[in-house]
Amino acid sequence: MLFRWALLSETQCVRQQRKIKETHRHKSYPFTHTLLICYYSNKVLESSLWRSSDYGSTYTKLNLMPGTTIIVTNFYICPTNKKKVILVSSSINERDQMLFISTDEGSSFQRQPVSFTVDTLLFHPSEEDKLLAYSKEAKLYISTDLGHKWTLLQERVTKDRVFWAVTGADVDPDLVHMEIQDIGGGYLYVTCLIQNCSDKMVTAQFLGKIDHNSLSVQDEYIFVKVTTGNRTKYYVSYRRNEFVQMRFPKYALPKDVQIVSTDENQVFLALQEWYQTDTYNLYQSDPQGVYYSIVLENVRSTKQPEENVLIDILEVRGIKGVFLANQKIDGKVMTLITYNKGRDWEPLAPPTTDMNGKPASCKQPDCHLHLHLRWADNPYVSGTVHTKDSAPGLIMGAGNLGSQLVEYKEEMYITSDCGKTWRQVFEEEHHILYLDHGGVIVAIKDTSIPLKILKFSTDEGRTWSIHNFTSTSVFVDGLLSEPGDETLVMTVFGHISYRSDWELVKVDFRQSFPRQCTEADYDSWKLTDLQGEKCIMGQERMYRRRKESSFCIKGKSYTSALTDKPCQCTEKDFACDYGFERAPSLRLEGDRCYPDFWHDPDAPPENCHLGHSYKSSTGYRKVITNVCEGGLNKEQSAKQHSCPLLPPRGLQLGIKGQMLAVAPGDDITFIVHQEQGDTTSTRYQVDLMDGVRAIYENLTVTDEPIQHRYEKPGVYRVNVKAENSAGHDQATLYIQVTAPLQDVHLEVVPIAGRNQEVNLTAIVLPTEANLTVFYWWIGDNLQPKLSLENSLITRFSEEGEVPVTVQASNGRSMVQDSKIIIVYDHFQVIPLSFSRNLDRFNPNIPEWRQDVGQVVTKILAKVSIINTQTLELCLFYRVPTIKQVLSENNVSFIVRGGLRVLVTLADSDRGDSLMHPWLRFRKLPGRNVYAQMHNEKEQEMTSPVNHSEDTQNIIQGEEFIDDDLDSQTLGVVLSINSRELHSYLTS
Repeated sequence: MLFRWALLSETQCVRQQRKIKETHRHKSYPFTHTLLICYYSNKVLESSLWRSSDYGSTYTKLNLMPGTTIIVTNFYICPTNKKKVILVSSSINERDQMLFISTDEGSSFQRQPVSFTVDTLLFHPSEEDKLLAYSKEAKLYISTDLGHKWTLLQERVTKDRVFWAVTGADVDPDLVHMEIQDIGGGYLYVTCLIQNCSDKMVTAQFLGKIDHNSLSVQDEYIFVKVTTGNRTKYYVSYRRNEFVQMRFPKYALPKDVQIVSTDENQVFLALQEWYQTDTYNLYQSDPQGVYYSIVLENVRSTKQPEENVLIDILEVRGIKGVFLANQKIDGKVMTLITYNKGRDWEPLAPPTTDMNGKPASCKQPDCHLHLHLRWADNPYVSGTVHTKDSAPGLIMGAGNLGSQLVEYKEEMYITSDCGKTWRQVFEEEHHILYLDHGGVIVAIKDTSIPLKILKFSTDEGRTWSIHNFTSTSVFVDGLLSEPGDETLVMTVFGHISYRSDWELVKVDFRQSFPRQCTEADYDSWKLTDLQGEKCIMGQERMYRRRKESSFCIKGKSYTSALTDKPCQCTEKDFACDYGFERAPSLRLEGDRCYPDFWHDPDAPPENCHLGHSYKSSTGYRKVITNVCEGGLNKEQSAKQHSCPLLPPRGLQLGIKGQMLAVAPGDDITFIVHQEQGDTTSTRYQVDLMDGVRAIYENLTVTDEPIQHRYEKPGVYRVNVKAENSAGHDQATLYIQVTAPLQDVHLEVVPIAGRNQEVNLTAIVLPTEANLTVFYWWIGDNLQPKLSLENSLITRFSEEGEVPVTVQASNGRSMVQDSKIIIVYDHFQVIPLSFSRNLDRFNPNIPEWRQDVGQVVTKILAKVSIINTQTLELCLFYRVPTIKQVLSENNVSFIVRGGLRVLVTLADSDRGDSLMHPWLRFRKLPGRNVYAQMHNEKEQEMTSPVNHSEDTQNIIQGEEFIDDDLDSQTLGVVLSINSRELHSYLTS
């Protein structure tokens, strides 16, 4: 029958100024009869907003702020009331952040300035005026009046890890789930109510820190992960109960986990095991999301920028339990399909004929159909495979025929019976759009050249017609249809060139279908798998389709499902239980599930308590959402056992927040976790090592936390012993109670001899700080030396200035200090003594020692009648002159209270000691005057050096003096080198 299609195409030119070679983008938002389209470029100088209220026939430009250039950066529509729209925008200099709020589908807008930079908005799933705003400063805000007023909820919130309450799972609809960063830098999963979300009102739902970016709230499940060392553990909460560790096969050792779906009361996920690099394995869970069994190995994965991972698995929309996946084995990629949620997988059957109706050369089992399972980067075009909930059984995708998937081949294939039979329709990839529940399929070639034609089919891809949607070829940027599945109106948008205006073409198919469909316009088809099996997921399902001869509109009232009838249960309705799997190499012995070597099917589960009973696994469990009745029951032969009293195993002790170094007086919450064994009949003995002991019966972390506070600094070894009549286990935790470090002073000699021992000493404040680790950075070496002592003996092999830095850390804080040491081949030391009363007012700080060194320097300069330009720490003297001044007792100064301090030569240095070729200084009393010589030049005096009382042999080096040197040329450097002078000074 010849049918003339009455298609109406209307082209609108949307004028938008752009620079050549810019990348153009748009955002389109459809309503009941309204289209809002915002255009802008990557080099955004301005954006324009256009509105159509007649299915795209005409457009009006909206002027949000007359006379002001603004940039609309994002667009949000309330999911429960599509009349409510919020635009996020800013001025051209990004100083003024604004929201434009509409309650009439964009007919009018109210401007609302905001004090923060909006990154994303999140509407409440059921209450239309409530929404969350995440700022670019990582802060979370709440509005209850559609964005007019905002209140800060929390700071340091992780982007994209904020979730509203889930209806049916969370009790209070005003609850917010979020991942936040604590003050210590770790990440926590917390919840709060929007009415009060202060730090004191948030509730930590997972005791302990979680990995960054790991919180996920999906339906009845909440997922987090925790990495300790090189092991990562994954946890799940089902229906908001306590978190439980997810149980994968024992030696899976997951590197990464990606959630595929959580609908139908089951978790379907992809797990990358320790040996995999570009593939993942698919697993299914029990209803609680705890125990997982493998359903398909080696599914291809691709790593995207920003650490995103794409996994080649696609849930076919419209018919539950049907998935497509690309399996990669030995470098070859094959497309597989399952009809029973992963229980069985088969390759796709190739078409029997080619596009010309001739017999196809591709024959099974050596040749199959393979499809690319990629998502489109552009949200306004279809991916490589297109399915829709309102068009069950209709799948259209790009791929090739052969023994494996070929990347550069993208021929188009279609099936209308959910993958049982396929037809090739195009030789190149096309973008696909389903209209009127799949009653019209629109295809536009995916190409970089301009187009003016589109193709469409009204008989599920059996025949195709061509329509010239524009008189001038355009670069197609995307396809857009009205919301809902009943529409027959679409819009093609693009541009003629990079200098041209935007082109929007409305294509209206309504005139081609003059009436609504009736029951007489439909026939039916029955869902079967590739083997012709009609009982799928425990039932026979019948669907309706429009007859090829009927040109009518399915409309809003159309439903695709016709009938379903339960089947008797067979072996195909049961999958392998946790700890079991099907071995392909053993299929000749039957389609059986075999226990893994590490799994004991008769072992009691972890939550088995004395007085209760459990069933040992038969190796099978009914596929979740399978509705078969009667017949075979593979679970029926499970044996009933009484729960034995199990000894405690895997006892773990930790603290909330995982900070093992705390300050005196801090509140600590200890967490006791037991991986295996009975908990109800077990006694837990806790010794906190400061005289506090406690005994707990039936210990639970949630209901009976162990809270404590240590008042005194020290190291406390906390012990927990779990014991019942079957056995015992224990765990130990070391808690460091220490105040934060305030400061550290590095005390070193200012002058050192080459290859001679030099003592470096770090003085830490407060002095009672314990368990301090010292990092010594010497010279340009990037590898520090570590010590638990506050001193280090080292040598310098080269002359010159050597920077020395010490860092002190006690687990709660880190401080550092630096000094410069000048290294010479030759120098001389003159020891000094001070009156004992010098220490009466010694505050024991570096500044005090520096001031004493400066005053002695000035006195020597004065009494020696030496005219010098600088009297800070740098003077130049001849050694005999200095010794004469000191021996005549002419050097003294007054400290606080009028006490006079006398400075003289130390006894050990009187006489001709300077003539000795070697001078060994051990525990030297008094103040030292360092005389140094280098290349017969006068040397600059360095800053005072400080030494600890605990370091007895601070100046033990052997300073070399050449007998041939003229001592008259030696310069003098003054410094104080003691921390507490009374310990080794003499009067």
